[in-house]
Amino acid sequence: MTKRTDLLDSIADTIVDYRAGKIEAPTSEHVDAWISQFPADVQEPMLRELDHVLKRTYFRRQAVEDFLSSLITTKKLAGDSPCAFWVDVRFLDIQSGGNSQHEMLQMFGAVLKKECDVEINNCGDDPGTYLYLDDAVFSGNRIRSDITSWIQSDAPQDAKVHVVTIALHRGGQWYARRKIEEAAKAAGKRIATGWWRCIEIEDRKAYVNSSDVLRPTSIPDDELTEEYVNGMAHSPVLRKRGSVGENKFFSSEEGRHLLEQEFLKAGTRIRSMCPYFNVYQRPLGNMVLDTLGFGSLLVTFRNCPNSCPLAFWAGDPWYPLFPRKTN
Repeated sequence: MTKRTDLLDSIADTIVDYRAGKIEAPTSEHVDAWISQFPADVQEPMLRELDHVLKRTYFRRQAVEDFLSSLITTKKLAGDSPCAFWVDVRFLDIQSGGNSQHEMLQMFGAVLKKECDVEINNCGDDPGTYLYLDDAVFSGNRIRSDITSWIQSDAPQDAKVHVVTIALHRGGQWYARRKIEEAAKAAGKRIATGWWRCIEIEDRKAYVNSSDVLRPTSIPDDELTEEYVNGMAHSPVLRKRGSVGENKFFSSEEGRHLLEQEFLKAGTRIRSMCPYFNVYQRPLGNMVLDTLGFGSLLVTFRNCPNSCPLAFWAGDPWYPLFPRKTN
């Protein structure tokens, strides 16, 4: 068995439950078809680094269920009588787009039933505590929109809202929390938030050199990439070499640099192949700000966020590693 074959098998095994029941289970042949779109000389090194990364950034269903189960009995959140606590919690189902919140609530409900023999739909008849559940915080726009709309309409005068996600990106959390506080003040309401997550991901501009997301150190010598960068309103913020990030998603600076360069080049190539992408579908992932892209590497069993590099999820004529369910 060759090293390439070992890596293909390992990556396929890591992501084996991706959108299980919705699409065919990823195989080594699927991973091979995807990586074969990159230059031949970088394919095996990319596989080696991606194998390391996905073992840290891909969340299987079981890992999410374990996180939710542990959260139910976390004393800091639920106190000494967790089952009694959850009976009084109102679970918010207020997401304005997509199904992630609804699906996560179904999962939480199953775990709550197992841990406490409590039906989620029977909780929160007279709540003082609310829970907003989603898979992740990226830019923070979705949670900001959902909760500020709720504050302006149905939220009581006083409430504690616990935000629970598998992961949060610190820049998005900072933005969403600030906007929620502003909305509460404007509405004359007292809304406190608590944030619970399995992992925090550093993506803030001030911490670019120690970030956990794709932040290239240089612009590759590539015609399409240079054309894209030259068309940006502002020069991209580049990372200084030397860090694999706080969460050590990357195995080394060299491995990280390789993924950043190749995903950036692939992203600009994909944009040239897919003329119907809007301006926000940037090479390294969807982002409103004029940058190279969001650069997240977080993928869950449910879906691949569009905040990940285009090379992960873009479709025909590109072959995606993570065929994405869109909203």
